[in-house]
Amino acid sequence: MMWKEFNPDGTLKYSFMDTVMQILPMYMLRAVGGSLYLTGVLVMIYNLVKTVASGRLNANEAAQHPALNDSAPDGKYAWHRVLERKPALFTLLAAVAILIGGIIELVPTFLIKSNIDPIAAVKPYTPLEVHGRDIYIREGCNACHTQWVRPLTDEVIRYQGILDKGIPSQAGEYVYDHTFLWGSKRTGPDLHRVGKKYPDSWHYRHMLAPADVTTNSIMPSYSWLFEQQTDYGITETKIRALSQLGVPYDEKAVATAAKDAEKQAAEIHANLKTQLPDMDLVPADREIMALIAYLQRLGTDIKATEKTYVPTTTVSQ
Repeated sequence: MMWKEFNPDGTLKYSFMDTVMQILPMYMLRAVGGSLYLTGVLVMIYNLVKTVASGRLNANEAAQHPALNDSAPDGKYAWHRVLERKPALFTLLAAVAILIGGIIELVPTFLIKSNIDPIAAVKPYTPLEVHGRDIYIREGCNACHTQWVRPLTDEVIRYQGILDKGIPSQAGEYVYDHTFLWGSKRTGPDLHRVGKKYPDSWHYRHMLAPADVTTNSIMPSYSWLFEQQTDYGITETKIRALSQLGVPYDEKAVATAAKDAEKQAAEIHANLKTQLPDMDLVPADREIMALIAYLQRLGTDIKATEKTYVPTTTVSQ
């Protein structure tokens, strides 16, 4: 509810961090609940081990079971019982029913070239951005940050990017995402419009020491991204795999993928030298450069003049 409150002048009443501070006690309570759940699992394991240890294996224990009554009270079986007594036929008829339902659902999809309106401005990720996206997923960033600005007034205002002037996310913006990172849990703010909103130096410092950039931030430091090297040896393989999924990379783009990634990383490193002249920067081949490249791309393809959907009413989330 705090996310949706406005001041009389039409500005948002609370920042995202204001809501985080209010929710912190609930996060702590959830941690306690999770600890109780984990404790219950450990107690169960202990109980099973002690139960098995106190028992005795009897490999040849005699077992008895009353004979099954194979006749119906009136001498006739219900029609479904007849099918149940013929497993092969029953399996075949069940498979046919499932196939009919599956065909009805799948055929219309196969007959449609695309369910998404194309947006000409949306282009595939660069090779370095592909690396950055994989790092983003590997580190679980999408577990706390969504990438989906809903068509609600407060959403559009809170998450408007520096380039798009404030519009909700469009379906066509995700055509090259395998898989999408919409999400639903916002421990941190939505990031779909974060591209170019801050300089490269902001992201560099934020990943190194979040609280130094955002007061009261509860995000942990990702210091290892400044130590681990980006594996350019698999860049070509990544791009080729995406091309096989329908992303329009040509053979030239595949062949030069590694060099293109290194070039973009060097450009980001040069920007950082300019923006952080007094900081001892890590080399350009570190993973942080790839992650910055990906974050700076988010939501920058589409502009306000190219929007394919304009919300005319406020709808419930």
